Amino acid sequence: MPEKLNCILIDDDPEVSAYVTEMIRETSFLDLLAAFPSPGKAMEILGTGLVDLIFLDINLPGIDGMSFAKTLQSTYGKTMPRIIFISGSGDYALEGYKVDAVDYLLKPFGYESFLAAALKAKTQIKPAADPQNVDSIYLKVEHELIRVALKDILYLESMKDYVKVICEGEKVIVALSTMKAMEEKLPTERFMRIHRSFIVALDKIDSIQNYLLKIGKTTIPVTDQYKAQFKKHLDQWL
Repeated sequence: MPEKLNCILIDDDPEVSAYVTEMIRETSFLDLLAAFPSPGKAMEILGTGLVDLIFLDINLPGIDGMSFAKTLQSTYGKTMPRIIFISGSGDYALEGYKVDAVDYLLKPFGYESFLAAALKAKTQIKPAADPQNVDSIYLKVEHELIRVALKDILYLESMKDYVKVICEGEKVIVALSTMKAMEEKLPTERFMRIHRSFIVALDKIDSIQNYLLKIGKTTIPVTDQYKAQFKKHLDQWL
């Protein structure tokens, strides 16, 4: 993990910008590279790959902060900088989870809230662990993170803004995540997406017939989009 996190601030309100800038400078593990009044002004520095963290106002002229975050997500994928949103309204909190935001600072906020968000970012911004070697994942469930052992997971099912994780013993965990994010977290040697709405644990499959997988009492079809990939793995077992 770097000694300091390189961050930028994007906020069109001069008073808020000055306020947050002072907080960043008071925080020993943050290094402010620049502050910008709009996302467009920040694109050049974002292209350098030097930015670890963005303090991003949601209510911006032109493209709003949430739309900009989604653009970054589609452009940079897993390599995008982490984001701490700033807003005068809590209406966007759920949207923030969709772009895997670190935190959401609601105006007016003090240094204690700011520091808590920054510390959370510090713990998350580190070289990505090799997903093939992990034995558990953390799931966002309401206002906490829950650790789940990979060996206990049977399959995952998409539920619009959530993912339902079905575990041994008929335990069900509803996590605030996307299927894409879950797919990136899970080791490909142990889990496979076989359907737009399903990811299965390969070692939990009880039977296969005509691309219908049975896991316990549940039957899940392998759709055409994923059949070639699944057949490749199936051939390795035979």
